[in-house]
Amino acid sequence: MDKIINTNKASEPSEMIAREPRFSWKKTKKTLGKIYAFFYGNPPAIIGGLLLTIILCGALFAPVLATHNPEKRVARPHVAPNAEYVLGTTRSGRDVYSQVLHGARKSLTVAIAAGVIAMSLAVIIGVSSGYFGGKIDERLNFLTNVFLVFPQLPLLIVLAAFLGQVGSLVITVLLGITSWPWGARVIRSQTMAIRNKEFIISAEVMGESKIRIILVEILPNLVSIVFGGFLGTVIYAMGAEAGLGILGLGDATEVSWGSMLYWAQTSSSLYTGAWWEMLVPASALAITGGALALINMSIDQVSNPKLRTGPHIKLWHQLKKQADKRRGLL
Repeated sequence: MDKIINTNKASEPSEMIAREPRFSWKKTKKTLGKIYAFFYGNPPAIIGGLLLTIILCGALFAPVLATHNPEKRVARPHVAPNAEYVLGTTRSGRDVYSQVLHGARKSLTVAIAAGVIAMSLAVIIGVSSGYFGGKIDERLNFLTNVFLVFPQLPLLIVLAAFLGQVGSLVITVLLGITSWPWGARVIRSQTMAIRNKEFIISAEVMGESKIRIILVEILPNLVSIVFGGFLGTVIYAMGAEAGLGILGLGDATEVSWGSMLYWAQTSSSLYTGAWWEMLVPASALAITGGALALINMSIDQVSNPKLRTGPHIKLWHQLKKQADKRRGLL
């Protein structure tokens, strides 16, 4: 007995030493390797990532990069682009370069927040409908179909017009609660396909709670779909926010890409030859949307077997091996 006890005591320190720390350089290296594999040999991901990085840096460091106060008159109206005013001035004499930097903060904040709200609703409704089935599926599916009947942008315009000239917070909420149905439909169908897999059935037989099965087994398999839907929603939200701004339904006093387009339209900048007032915010919207679309397309190449080529095959096999190991299949 003494020998057995001593053996157990002696093994305790070795177990503590073998226990992996919370922060591991090996794990960090693997994560960086996955990111490198995602971008390596993938021109759309590289171009989209570089463009998005530049745009995000411009938005984050707008107070430092901006040369003038975007809300104050700094020169004569419609000064053409020159050394002092790189992108010219507006009809009210405001610096377009400073406005497009500060406008990026507002437009991207609204779009990202709306994407988070929409995809959160889509995940909750889609997973609940697909996994639980029965009456829950019927009711949630009916709710989804009701929202799908109404076209999103006209519904958004009607709601915004009913509420009057609204601020960015109201626009964010409206975009979020009207943009979730398509994502919920896709997530529901994918959840229904996963629900009958062997690892889900074995987890249910072992007595795992439904919440744990959803969080641990189902959601990790939906990451690419959810992230792709999130990027798509962000692109739509940016365009919708700009559309509401052009129609005068947003807050024209806030500096955003939508309000810039609104003032460019009301000042007839294209007719007066001040093309830069309209072209700059429109180009910013197009470049940002294109960058997000390129990244979304690259995610499809990794997650979709039919589109998977080159280094993405290796990355997919690594992810599949890790998922099988987590489920105890290896």
